[in-house]
Amino acid sequence: MLTGVLLAVALAAAVVGLVVPARLPGADLLHPLARFGIAAAVFGTAQLARLRFRTAAGTVSITWGEAALLVSLYLAPAGWLPAAALLGTGLTWGLMSLLGDRRSVFELVRIVASVTVATALAVAVTTALGQPFLAPPTPMLALALLAGALTYLLASAWLGGLSVALRHGGAVTPPLLAALRGKLLMFVGNVAVGLLAIALVRIDPRWLLLLPPPCWLLQQTYRHRLRAEGERRTWRAFAEATGTLNQLDERSVATAAVTGALTLFQADLVDVHVVRADGRWWRYRGDVGGQVVAREGPEPEREPGTGHELVRTLTVGATRVGELRIRFAGSVGPNDSERDAFAAFGDALAAALHDAATHRELRLVTARSSYDAVHDPLTGLVNRGALLSRGDEALRRLAHGRPVALLLLDVNHFKEVNDTLGHTAGDHLLQLTANRLGVLIRPGDLLGRLGGDEFAVLMTALPVVDNGGAPLTYALRRARDIVERLAAPTEVAGVRMSTEVSVGVVVAGAGTADLTELLRRADIAMYEAKKGGGSVAAYDSARDDASTDQLTLLAELREALAVDDQLVLALQPAVDLATGAPTGVEALVRWAHPRRGLLTPAEFIRPVEHSEQLGAFTRYILDKALAVAAGWARDGLDVPISVNVSARSLLDPRLPAEIGEALRRHQVPPRRLVLEITETVVMSELEVIDEVLGALRAMGVQIAVDDFGTGFSSLTFLTRVPVDELKVDRSFVIRMADSPEAAAIVRTTVGLAHELGLRVVAEGVETAEQRLALAELGCTAAQGYHFFKPMPADKISTVLGSLLDSATANVFPLRADGAS
Repeated sequence: MLTGVLLAVALAAAVVGLVVPARLPGADLLHPLARFGIAAAVFGTAQLARLRFRTAAGTVSITWGEAALLVSLYLAPAGWLPAAALLGTGLTWGLMSLLGDRRSVFELVRIVASVTVATALAVAVTTALGQPFLAPPTPMLALALLAGALTYLLASAWLGGLSVALRHGGAVTPPLLAALRGKLLMFVGNVAVGLLAIALVRIDPRWLLLLPPPCWLLQQTYRHRLRAEGERRTWRAFAEATGTLNQLDERSVATAAVTGALTLFQADLVDVHVVRADGRWWRYRGDVGGQVVAREGPEPEREPGTGHELVRTLTVGATRVGELRIRFAGSVGPNDSERDAFAAFGDALAAALHDAATHRELRLVTARSSYDAVHDPLTGLVNRGALLSRGDEALRRLAHGRPVALLLLDVNHFKEVNDTLGHTAGDHLLQLTANRLGVLIRPGDLLGRLGGDEFAVLMTALPVVDNGGAPLTYALRRARDIVERLAAPTEVAGVRMSTEVSVGVVVAGAGTADLTELLRRADIAMYEAKKGGGSVAAYDSARDDASTDQLTLLAELREALAVDDQLVLALQPAVDLATGAPTGVEALVRWAHPRRGLLTPAEFIRPVEHSEQLGAFTRYILDKALAVAAGWARDGLDVPISVNVSARSLLDPRLPAEIGEALRRHQVPPRRLVLEITETVVMSELEVIDEVLGALRAMGVQIAVDDFGTGFSSLTFLTRVPVDELKVDRSFVIRMADSPEAAAIVRTTVGLAHELGLRVVAEGVETAEQRLALAELGCTAAQGYHFFKPMPADKISTVLGSLLDSATANVFPLRADGAS
């Protein structure tokens, strides 16, 4: 529509200008057609000397139109100029299109019509202020010519901007301002050249022969200025565009790349194709409208760009991360500077996309690590640590005294499932149980797996009073419902079975106990349920000896630590099955209680491990053990002594320094001390425990894993912390003769120890048959009642000396009944 309007106005202006009578001088040396032809030639020549630069909406051409207008206003009647401009511009642009530009007829008509209309407007303004045709120079005439030239500049720039805006759906202002900025210096030069040409014609037209060289120099100056300004703008925009690529996600990087490339290259269309880690491709496309559209698509075809399109494969090293395509606006292709900028921009974009993909992978890994830190890997439920922390947080949010209930569930006969169907079937059973529990919990409940076959449900939305009575009644009813639902038959490893559970229930007011205490009480109730033969039992404080008796026991322990005759060591040697020589001595603690009698560790160790006195207790036992080892050294006995260490003790980073000080005080070499760690430590993956054990190993203290083979994580532990000795649990040794599985475990443990260069000691050897079986399996050392019972410290030196003196290369027939 705009082209049609411009053409109509241009033709009308040309016809009207030719029809209006022109006042020619009476003695004119030039024929009217010659004057018209000169004006048309001047307009056409001005279009030939054009300079072009690119904007976001297309290519802008600037010419010597103002100079041609001024010269033509002086040489020909003003009314003829629209027709002269129409003819000269049309011939020139048509010729340029045929020789190289290959513009469409529609676009040629628009350009020629725009120049003609701008000329007509300029003529109208000029003639309104004066009559420049062959007129002598006056200030008023110069003002009229300047006004005409300015009108031509504004009209041609505005019409060009309007055409671009309508074609691309944008605003008129950007292309208008771009044209005016690019034309400003040339406009001044054009006006100066036009006025100079008029002056030379008046003096002597032959002087015009001197004008081409200065015009050529001006043209080169204009071209150099445009090129320099374009390069400055390009690299300034390049810095801004690449700066915006510093994003942490793919969409932001690609969107910034599209937006930046549109501005940087003044492009018509930009495509950024991104290949993701899963092989899918996403395309981000933007045009001069500024909107970026993203969608999944196929891999782009690897085709080279056309004359007005650049394509670059985005790679980092040998990894392909995507592809960048830009299409330039207008009919001018990219120059060398733009190609260099495109290559550099593509490399920056490839690095940014690769970084974004790396950040995405890191976020996924971090999220996975965070998830794994608080979830059980087998069932997906929250683990023990997360249950404790989230449970305590939930309890703190409740009003003080509001009733809550904790249900502790233990799968009955789970060990039999593992032993008969295998651990894979046991894992499947735990997963089925977790899934069923997940369906049964209600809003406000917190479900977690404590480890092994134990699950816990914390109910914080417990009604104060319900239709069935008190909160305990409600909790018991929920527990029985869970028992019934879990008992529904299911298939595990091809065997149809019913999952039976024992549930301990405890109800308390929020703020009266933390979740650790609630778990302890629920654990007591759960074992009551198992012992009573029922499925559900509620916590009864009257049966909780720990609530009163354990507190008394801990108070009495303080007194025992202050004296030197209550906590005593019972020492049990381990011997080499081949030679009978002692390989080490385990220090077992006994409490000679003044009121309760002689207490074994099973009767007091558990409350001690959960009390604040654990550190003092550990230091006390270590000091006694090292004092005994120091006495052996004085007697010439080089035998290591083993001391059991609690998992909680290993959480204290000060432990290595304390042990080091004790070793120096007793002058015992670190290699003579063996710390036995239990399955609880082996299954822990706390960093502080690994650091403490690593520090002890660096000192030279030896590490032994007690009860090896009873836990699921023992092998994993051996890859984390180097140990010196494995102790086969007595449960496998006792069943070795009757159970092929137990024998296989012992055999595997011995073989593993030999492969890793570790010592292996079998615990609980009670018969000669077990001793012989262990020897046949390759076990090198053992301890148990078959050899020696635990004995007091005053007897152990004599026994060790006797063993060392009597050791031979053959199996020594040891019998030490009554040695204690």
